[in-house]
Amino acid sequence: MELISLSDGDNSFRVRVLGRRLPGVLHLHDLLDAEVLITSSFVNGRLDTSLSPSDLDAWSRALNLLAAGQDICWKDNDHSPEIRIQPYNEEHETPAVRVEDLGSSRVSVFLPICLEEGWIDQQRRLLGLVRKEWPSEVLQSSPGVYEWRR
Repeated sequence: MELISLSDGDNSFRVRVLGRRLPGVLHLHDLLDAEVLITSSFVNGRLDTSLSPSDLDAWSRALNLLAAGQDICWKDNDHSPEIRIQPYNEEHETPAVRVEDLGSSRVSVFLPICLEEGWIDQQRRLLGLVRKEWPSEVLQSSPGVYEWRR
């Protein structure tokens, strides 16, 4: 199931959720395995990643910033690819995505994507579908202490 899907037919950036990391294992139950997919006539790439409930919350906030015309940086940590999205890149006169895998491959990809009006609302719908399919079911009551939500 896709969390992010940005495509103009030539260039594509997607984040696809594959499922729970370890269903039923309390402290890992809410972690989701995912993959970042980049496709263009020049480059194709795939990168494994994982998503936590806080990553989904951060993506929701990032969508609000994009809707306000601000550039965002999402998943900026040592263990994940850094994903930057510009709602409008002046040089290319389109939205643009930059993915940097600084933690392992050290590869960076910049992708201008001509998107239709309403693309941010479509991303919000995808986020809602992911949250519906894999709701947060674990509560961390204090550092290192987990329990099932009731």
